[in-house]
Amino acid sequence: MFIRITEGVSVAPQIAPEDVALAAAQGFRCIVNNRPDGESFDQPPGAEIAAAAQAAGLDYVAIPIDHTGFNLDQVEAMTAAFAKGPLLAFCRSGTRSCNLWALAAAKHGSDPQAIIAAASQGGYNVAGLLPLLKQLAAR
Repeated sequence: MFIRITEGVSVAPQIAPEDVALAAAQGFRCIVNNRPDGESFDQPPGAEIAAAAQAAGLDYVAIPIDHTGFNLDQVEAMTAAFAKGPLLAFCRSGTRSCNLWALAAAKHGSDPQAIIAAASQGGYNVAGLLPLLKQLAAR
């Protein structure tokens, strides 16, 4: 259910509050929620996942990505979340979380080709982000 992208970052489709204990048991230190509340009628509210994270001793960060796409503030927030230790980021399918990780990793100084390769190993294709990855990596 948790898809490892790098040593410190995994992504997942929508998690439930009861999945947070498993994340903690697997060594994650932070949960990153990339899904806006109310996106789907069947998703648990972010506050419930945040409460489960707090109860499990994990940090919780909400960086919602909606239909308007990504912005630099979200990329910087994800980059900051890297410092919180091994993190599990989730959204509806894991794709937005992986894409945001890729953008943040580039901004953090990772090689764009290595980012694409890591995402691919996890089953995600971020090759379409290559021009933006190069732009962020050059900053």
